[in-house]
Amino acid sequence: MTAVEPGTKKKRISKKNKSAWRKTDIQDVEQFLEDQRQEERVGTFTEKQDEDLFVLDSSPLKAKTTTVLSIKQKRKLNAKKPMRTFQPMENTSKVEDPIVKRNHVKQKKNGRNIELEVCNPTKPRHRQANSDRGQYYVKMEQRLADKKAKKTNFETDIWEDVDFRDKIPGLKDEKGWISRDLALHIAGNVGKKLVKTHASMHHKTIKGKKFVAPHPGMSYNPTLQAHEQLLSQVVEREEGIIQKEKHLKRVTTSMFSKVTPEQRDERRLMEMSAGLDEDEKEEESEQEESQEADSSDKAYRTINAAVERDAKKSKQARRKELKQKELQRKTELKKKLKQQTADLIRIKSIRHELDDEAEDLNDLKKRRKQRAEKKKFEPKRLGRHKFEEPDVDVNMPEDLAGNLRNVKPESNLLKDRFHLLQKNNMLPTTVAVNRKKSKVKRFERNTHKDPGTSYQDLADRRRAAAKAAKQTKDTIKI
Repeated sequence: MTAVEPGTKKKRISKKNKSAWRKTDIQDVEQFLEDQRQEERVGTFTEKQDEDLFVLDSSPLKAKTTTVLSIKQKRKLNAKKPMRTFQPMENTSKVEDPIVKRNHVKQKKNGRNIELEVCNPTKPRHRQANSDRGQYYVKMEQRLADKKAKKTNFETDIWEDVDFRDKIPGLKDEKGWISRDLALHIAGNVGKKLVKTHASMHHKTIKGKKFVAPHPGMSYNPTLQAHEQLLSQVVEREEGIIQKEKHLKRVTTSMFSKVTPEQRDERRLMEMSAGLDEDEKEEESEQEESQEADSSDKAYRTINAAVERDAKKSKQARRKELKQKELQRKTELKKKLKQQTADLIRIKSIRHELDDEAEDLNDLKKRRKQRAEKKKFEPKRLGRHKFEEPDVDVNMPEDLAGNLRNVKPESNLLKDRFHLLQKNNMLPTTVAVNRKKSKVKRFERNTHKDPGTSYQDLADRRRAAAKAAKQTKDTIKI
């Protein structure tokens, strides 16, 4: 710690509270510690030799000549120096750039290439300009050819899952020490930056094929075997649909018998009036019982019922009860021991039972696993309706033409792609809705009415029409 001068006196401050410690001046302590650190890094003067501390100047002394510059000369010198506004943008660090490949902006040079002209002074200017122009056109042709090849080159598979770590050596290791996030960070610093996508983009909602080729029997000129196979598939599908419809009809419509309107009304009346007669009889019997009770019980009775006390058990009865309980306990214990011995005898059968249960449980697990695996290939229910496979487009043998000119189109490419998107869980399943047209009321204009008809004739017609409508309504109700 530095010594205090004899003339000065240290100012003492109250340090009673914690906030008072902030007022303490610790600059001298910090300076002392900094000097100590400096000595540890560099060393003290006593440890160093004279040759390290001093340099012998052997050059002859020169007379200093001071040149006075004019204001114009000073301005010229200042103009050559870089501007102070751009000074913070200069890289003064001696550390090498970690990113080797950077997008250095190259300024476009319009007109003549002055640098080439200065470097090659032997070439005339017009020849230099012509050669530059020729190189420019060669490069442009090469660029256009590369662009054309890029458009027509379909060697890469756009559906293939490519990992960016395969292109940069050292990022993909078998032990998995380098995570995907760390690999993205390294790729950005190396100069091959990638956009980090969300995990949901890589999550597959279905494991089925993205595109399934149509059946060969759908071709405009199929083989006999392929066409027969397609027809058999269509027939099986239609038979399954018919069987389902029959089943639904059997368990719904066929279960109920047909009746006439009169029988229907009678049945309804019987159903609605069931139990009314019984209720009336019960009410009458209750009234009769209450009248009899009133006539017979005219004597005085208390409101609260009499309390009956249990007779006190004798000692003999209690002893018998205890003996009975003890006997029951012993019999239960004997039964348990007997059961244990029986279980010990049938250990082998118990083991077999346990093995059978374990086997059944394993089978159940396998079935569930198979069901879950099968479900991955099936379309999920994204909306209100469940996805159903559309009908197979098939041409009958008489409609097959053998050439594209006379072929009868059965399918629609747009509908096929739409159903495929629904199957791959990209779109929710929808159903075509047929909207009913609203009924329009029509009236006859006064100008178009028959002048011969009177008001009374029109009223009679209206009454007759209303009567006919009422009759039809009654017949519909029946």
